[in-house]
Amino acid sequence: MRARLLVLAVSAAFSTPALAQTDAVSCSSIFGPDSSEAQLIETYGADNVVSGDVPGPEGTTIFATTVFPDDPDRRMEFGWFDEENRDTLSYVQLSPSQVGPQGVRIGMSVAEVEAVNEAPFDIGGFGWDYGGYAEINEGKLAGDANGCFISLRFSPDYDNIGDTDTSQISGEISVPSDEPLLEEVNTTVQAISLGYPDPNYQEPAADE
Repeated sequence: MRARLLVLAVSAAFSTPALAQTDAVSCSSIFGPDSSEAQLIETYGADNVVSGDVPGPEGTTIFATTVFPDDPDRRMEFGWFDEENRDTLSYVQLSPSQVGPQGVRIGMSVAEVEAVNEAPFDIGGFGWDYGGYAEINEGKLAGDANGCFISLRFSPDYDNIGDTDTSQISGEISVPSDEPLLEEVNTTVQAISLGYPDPNYQEPAADE
């Protein structure tokens, strides 16, 4: 669980036609498993693509390629399984202006995402580095034909919850998406990522 979340906890005119920020993103092309830094540069221009260390969870740093690093509305972060060659996509954190698979957007409520998914799901308790991530194991958002999975991170509206007790949705617990308190504290999508399984991963051999 932590390993998967760590992978997720991730300008000028384009040199070639690129997906508009308002179009729905699918797990293909530059957002597919065979993406690379070279493809990002070809698509968005070298001046808009920067690779290096970025902040990770629990005070760590991870290596990633950032597109539009100076534009918060269009900033995307791409992580690689092959960091040396900067290819084989591990994850991409979409920009706030992009639309994810099935029309999922930043700012959607838990109920709206559940309606899109056509099935309930769980959310990790809030208030820690790995908190707020959805665990979607069934429904329309559970996976993609290319092996891609969507990662959604939710957060309550802490600025406007007043004295509401959020202890029952906080910490290292799983919160069902139909928990009424989630709506009461205006819990919405804050980040959308796409991730891929490691193509070199092998299941451990069974003990003989």
